[in-house]
Amino acid sequence: QVQLVESGGGLVQPGGSLRLSCAASGSIFSTYAMGWYRQAPGKQRELVAVIFPDGSTNYADSVKGRFTISRGNAKNTVYLQMNSLKPEDSSVYYCYARIVNIAGLETYWGQGTQVTVSS
Repeated sequence: QVQLVESGGGLVQPGGSLRLSCAASGSIFSTYAMGWYRQAPGKQRELVAVIFPDGSTNYADSVKGRFTISRGNAKNTVYLQMNSLKPEDSSVYYCYARIVNIAGLETYWGQGTQVTVSS
């Protein structure tokens, strides 16, 4: 079993910053990628950012230059630093990880954390 635990969501004013954290634990042989998706009410889930084992990253165009994804010193942790937040960034943010375990390569999801950007 693999669990992803997220933290760091909340309410922030436009222009403000938040930092999301995600830690994966359990039966993990290796991690292929970790990242964040978000889903607003009535919209499809969209990729926000992903980081690969070699440190390379991908970002949604809408967050480039404002959000930064990074790995923590602790194994299997990932952070999303969100700056210059806009109301349209309001969403539930989900951590995900592509993990190799005894069952092979599988995708796991966190429970989601709400980010609300409003004055």
